[in-house]
Amino acid sequence: MPLHVPGTTSHTLPPREGHHEGTLRYLQAGTGAPLVLLHTVRTQAEHFRHLIPAVADRYTVYALDLPGMGYSEIVPGASHEEPALRAGVERLLTDLDLHDVTLLGESMGAVLALTTAADLPDRVRRVVAVNTYDFRGGIARSGLLARVVVGGVLAPGVGPLFARVEPEAALRRILRGGLGDKSALREDYLDELLRSGARPGYPAVARGVYRNLPGLIAARSRYPEVKAPVHLVYGERDWSRPADRRANRELLSDAAFTQVPGAGHFIALERPDVLADLLQAAG
Repeated sequence: MPLHVPGTTSHTLPPREGHHEGTLRYLQAGTGAPLVLLHTVRTQAEHFRHLIPAVADRYTVYALDLPGMGYSEIVPGASHEEPALRAGVERLLTDLDLHDVTLLGESMGAVLALTTAADLPDRVRRVVAVNTYDFRGGIARSGLLARVVVGGVLAPGVGPLFARVEPEAALRRILRGGLGDKSALREDYLDELLRSGARPGYPAVARGVYRNLPGLIAARSRYPEVKAPVHLVYGERDWSRPADRRANRELLSDAAFTQVPGAGHFIALERPDVLADLLQAAG
């Protein structure tokens, strides 16, 4: 059974007839204007387990498992390039007929929040983009182990084998490399990631996602199309470099900007209070 997030119910969005897509799972909680949460690379909706209860008094929260991830259906041969992942986000908004939406995404989810806002300006009210994952290197900047693992997953021939092997100690170390406060990675959450990652077919998803980085970088060209107000949030110790952050501030010249002292790449895990305060102030 998936890790329970207090106050949430789990739902499944069915595929549309005639489309090569799977079911999408999402968590829902609260009342108010819609808030859609989009998770990071190698995580799932439970990534926001501490943020959801903090904002459910003001928002109806929808935390999505991106296509093939978490407990969304794994479709053999499906694309995990940025347009295909974005299509899953847009499916949630359109099939549930959500309007006046706040999109909050972290890492890969931040890129998808921005490109979805560019595509659906009539539905998206604002975007909170946390540690956008749109720079060369990505999770490989977490440390030597991450570089070895990601390089192995992407390597010709042996890549599928690397993707099938995910030792608990390795995943723990890689994720901690994205945290300023290492204690923010809880063991029950790590167990949940290992459980969902053990689903048949998930190694192909993981390999597809890691191959997706060039598409996330290319998606930056869409940022100037975003009409909704944007708030860029970065951890002081995020994997992005100052030049990466400056480049996005130039593309999104009207965006608000917050840097979280001491925080790393996974702000939703270690400083959900900061994100909750931003959302409550803008609600």
